[in-house]
Amino acid sequence: MWHSLFLRSDFLPQKYDCEKIFTDHMSGSKKERPGLKSAIEFSRPGDTIVVWRLDRLGRNMEDLINIVNSLNNKGVSFHSLQENITMDKSSSTGQLMFHLFAAFAEFERNLILERSAAGREAARARGRLGGRPEKFSGQDIKLLKTLVDNGMPIKSIAESWGVSRTTIYRYINKKKKKSNSSFLNVV
Repeated sequence: MWHSLFLRSDFLPQKYDCEKIFTDHMSGSKKERPGLKSAIEFSRPGDTIVVWRLDRLGRNMEDLINIVNSLNNKGVSFHSLQENITMDKSSSTGQLMFHLFAAFAEFERNLILERSAAGREAARARGRLGGRPEKFSGQDIKLLKTLVDNGMPIKSIAESWGVSRTTIYRYINKKKKKSNSSFLNVV
């Protein structure tokens, strides 16, 4: 629904009286998330940690359960906006709903990973390798090699082509490796 951090940041204080907003600019699948760690450290007994979706809180169901249990042990409750559930030790219904939604969130994440892998595999079968496109064509690399062989400084070449010196060296070395492997294959 609202994918923008700004919309969420505006919405949370108005609707849920949030004292402080913590953010992580990375996937929920990452283990180390400084924003989440800071939010947990900042929370005090009686507080409620509010997240946009369950999958923003934990990497998998086990991780979600561990985080929420540690919050509950600290006396902090938890609320997920999208699933509209509040989890604290006093509510057995909240615990049940949390576990159900956590299982669905993990299932959804696994489906996304499977679809992504299938899409990459299908692209490879069509000859698309993925990754970043090459900066220079074969003709550009020959020209770079000629400039280097004629004594032009790498720094000057890099500045005139608008790339780093490392990029120039990488392409020149790639050209040398291709030349060497072609020679070895012929012999």
